[in-house]
Amino acid sequence: MAIINFGSINIDHVYQVDHFVQPGETLASTHYQQLLGGKGANQSIALAQAGADVCHVGSIHENDAAFKQALIKKGVDCRGVKCSETPSGHAIIQVTPSGENAIVLFGGANQTITAKTVMQALDGTKPSDWVLTQNETSSIDQVLRQAKEKQLKVAFNPAPMSESVKSLPLECIDLLIVNETEAAALTEKDLLDDIVAVFKEQWSECEVIITLGKAGVMMLKNNDCIKVDAFLVDAVDTTAAGDTFIGYFLSAYSNHTDAKRALIRGCAASAIAVTREGAAQSIPTQKEVDRFLAKHS
Repeated sequence: MAIINFGSINIDHVYQVDHFVQPGETLASTHYQQLLGGKGANQSIALAQAGADVCHVGSIHENDAAFKQALIKKGVDCRGVKCSETPSGHAIIQVTPSGENAIVLFGGANQTITAKTVMQALDGTKPSDWVLTQNETSSIDQVLRQAKEKQLKVAFNPAPMSESVKSLPLECIDLLIVNETEAAALTEKDLLDDIVAVFKEQWSECEVIITLGKAGVMMLKNNDCIKVDAFLVDAVDTTAAGDTFIGYFLSAYSNHTDAKRALIRGCAASAIAVTREGAAQSIPTQKEVDRFLAKHS
C-alpha cells in the first residue's frame, strides 16, 4: 500500500519578526532561514516520518535540486519529482514571538503539473493505494478524477482555500481534511455546529476531518462524530502543524488503524511540531511521537 502525494515543493524564506508587517511599514527581522517547505513536501515528509510508503509528485527548478535531495533523505520516493526551468515555488513567512505566522506564496514550478503528469504517476497503482493532494499545484481536478477512475482512495486538503476549490469534482473525494477557516469557506457557514450540519447533509459519502487548533480535532465518519482533544504544549511556530497532523493521521489510517487512535497520533505529532521552529524540520520521528504518547497516556 502506497500514498501518492501530488504536492507543492517550496523554498521557505522565514523571517522572525516582533509583529506582522503593516501597510507602509519597513520592519527589520530578528532572524532569517531558507528552508524546504510547501504543504505537499511537508505532508510527504510527515508521511515518511510516520512510516508510510510515500511517493511525491511535483516539480522544482533545476538549480534547487538540493531540496529534492532533502526529501529523499527523509525517506520520500521522489521519482515523480521533475526538475523544471520554471522558478521553484516559494513562500515568504513572517513568524511572531507567539508562534503565529503570515505567509505570501508564489506557485512557480508547482503550477507545471499536467494531466499527463498525473496519468504517468498513477500508472501501476493498486486499489489499496491512496492519493493525497492539496491546493498549491496545478491539475488538481485531474488528480481527483483520474485517481477515482482507478478506484483509489482520495484524500484532499484544500489549503490554501480559494473559490476555485468549489468547482473541483469534489464527489471524487473520500477524505476531506480542513481547518475551521477552510470549513467555513466550503460550507458558507460561520458557526461550527452549522458547519458540521452542512457536512453531514451534503458530504455524507465522504469522511470529513476538521482541525480546531487548540480545541483539538473532530472527524465525521458514518454519521458519527469522533472528537479528540489537543495536547497542551508551549507553541513557538505553528507553520507545519496541519501538515504534520495530516501525514501522521493518514499514515496510520491508511494502514487500517482505528480512526480515533489515528487522530490521537496525528494530534501528538502536531503538538511536537509546534514546539519547534520551521516547517519540514519541525516534523517529529515515529520514536519521538511514541515517547510523547507514552508520557501523556
